[in-house]
Amino acid sequence: MILKLRYKIWLEKNGEKVFGDGPLDILCRVERTGSLRQAAEEINMSYSQAWNLIKDLEERLGFKLLKRKVGGESGGGSQLTEQARDLMMKFEIFRDKAQESLNLLYKEIF
Repeated sequence: MILKLRYKIWLEKNGEKVFGDGPLDILCRVERTGSLRQAAEEINMSYSQAWNLIKDLEERLGFKLLKRKVGGESGGGSQLTEQARDLMMKFEIFRDKAQESLNLLYKEIF
């Protein structure tokens, strides 16, 4: 029997999940595509679901994640705020360091 270490890491505030791999993924896609609608389509999520997710996260975090551009000739779009980029960077660093530490601990004990 081969054992495998499995875990999930997310951040909570007041007992509510505020950030993890899912939100990180959609924000990375928004950054790449410039559009929440396109990011949502890539992961088979409706635009309204994605919009509600971002709105809920912004409310829980206490800051905006996206700057939204409305319509116009080139259409609308979304850009990440500096606070969103900072949170994403810190979360990725923390998650990677946690993974290294947990893997070392797993090897030591198992």
